[in-house]
Amino acid sequence: MSQLPKILIIDDNAKLIADTLPMYGYDVKVAGDGLLGLKLLDEDKNFDLIVLDVVMPNLDGWETLKAIRNNPDISKIPVIMLTSVDDMSKQVTGLKFGADDYIVKPFILPNLLARIEALLRRSSWNKDTKDIKPLPFVKGEIVSSLTTREKEILSLVAKGNSNSQIAEKLFVREVTVKTHLNSIYKKLNVDNRVQAVLLAQQTEII
Repeated sequence: MSQLPKILIIDDNAKLIADTLPMYGYDVKVAGDGLLGLKLLDEDKNFDLIVLDVVMPNLDGWETLKAIRNNPDISKIPVIMLTSVDDMSKQVTGLKFGADDYIVKPFILPNLLARIEALLRRSSWNKDTKDIKPLPFVKGEIVSSLTTREKEILSLVAKGNSNSQIAEKLFVREVTVKTHLNSIYKKLNVDNRVQAVLLAQQTEII
């Protein structure tokens, strides 16, 4: 087992999670669909946890989960299911298939991080939590408060929306979204969207 907890994200839209988890001391690998995820698991069976999206091309989350649970070499790896379907029956189905936890999109990052930490503890991960360092970019003070529009855009970013998706939802041009984001980065003293989201949620700006 590596020094850091190893997490496999199987999701065709994993950028936000994949950029975030290493900041909290996780070793992350990403697969864009279920087939690629199973291939990575065949090559490396020592992942400590899997974050698995339901809706994916080629092989969806349900079939991927069944394949994982039917393989004795990887069947014990904890799995958190991600889905945009807020349906209790789907959650029950996921748990019957062998999911350890279930999070509905859009989710709040601190919630996902807490679920990951809890599952790793339950699966006997012995890493001392006091060894987890604070986010390296959380230093200095916020320059000025965000406008209502900036908070709105940052909230959409936190839900995994791209610049083009935000522009479409707010009926503005994509360049306008980029301008607002640059203003947000400057006000929060951060360098990118992931840092902005994490800091904003940590300080309850959004």
